Amino acid sequence: MDIQEINSLSLIDSVSLQQVQATMQKISQFQQIIQKTLHQNHDYGVVPGTDKPTLLKPGAEKILMMMGLRSEFEIVDSTRDWETGFFQYQVRCKLYKGDILITEGLGCANTRESKYAKQNPFSIDNTILKMAKKRALVDATLLVASLSDIFTQDLEDMDLNGEAIERKEQSRSYSNTNETTSASQQQIKAIFAIAGKLGCNGENEVLALLEAIGHHVDSLKDLSKKEASDIITELNTKLEESRNAQA
Repeated sequence: MDIQEINSLSLIDSVSLQQVQATMQKISQFQQIIQKTLHQNHDYGVVPGTDKPTLLKPGAEKILMMMGLRSEFEIVDSTRDWETGFFQYQVRCKLYKGDILITEGLGCANTRESKYAKQNPFSIDNTILKMAKKRALVDATLLVASLSDIFTQDLEDMDLNGEAIERKEQSRSYSNTNETTSASQQQIKAIFAIAGKLGCNGENEVLALLEAIGHHVDSLKDLSKKEASDIITELNTKLEESRNAQA
């Protein structure tokens, strides 16, 4: 028996099983409260085809308030290349109870992510930093609140506001199918929902908005899966830019 096995057994022997049971019960009760308190598409989002909802920034902030924790952020690494237009940030989020450090989370973002590929990289430097901070915050919150079995942090498939966007398929054959297959009802609903947040209500206003961003269609039903997916990504980007401008 090696030292590691002995230490592990010693740790187990020193633990009070009653204490463990009480702690696990409290964790379960806290998780139930969280599930009842948070709201879908605001505090968390649901990505089609996944088992767990994705915790978002508003939900993470609510959880930290419930636990009496405060957050501090630190940029641990960054690249701001104004010649090539590449920007990246790695951010650490520290959670404190009073002056006591409880846990840390890490988050990173860069301009070469697919969601930023069509944007002018020189105009989204601050957006990249904000995304890295949000990812670090969610990472730290999932750790401190023991919520990884309830929520995930699959932000590559979510926009900042909880609206689910279609997963990009990896195989070329399926990608080609998406170019000819009609958009799903879920995609069309997502387009209407995001357009509504941009102040466009009704199909005519939505179609006018799509025309403005370079997509001429007579009806949303004419869209293919790929076209709808591209539009959802562009509308989410436009919505984020609008909110950043108001901040």
